[in-house]
Amino acid sequence: MDHITLLGMLAATCTTVGLFPQAYKIHRTGQTRDLSLPMWIIFSTGILLWLIYGVIIRNLPIICANTVTLVLCAYILARIVENRGKA
Repeated sequence: MDHITLLGMLAATCTTVGLFPQAYKIHRTGQTRDLSLPMWIIFSTGILLWLIYGVIIRNLPIICANTVTLVLCAYILARIVENRGKA
């Protein structure tokens, strides 16, 4: 693995791992009322587009990071929508 790919993997790891505390907190407490639904929709759309871009250019760091991030975003979005339906 070259240095550029390693740098990309490190950056991808940091930005992806950054979502775990939020997802864990939502899982533990069930609370999402202070989260912005439009922000998470826009962010998730951006992540999906990054994933598509990564697949097109066959870039492993982009594909790996955005796949995991998209799963986390989908979980958070689903919980936000679920909780909004209860309100």
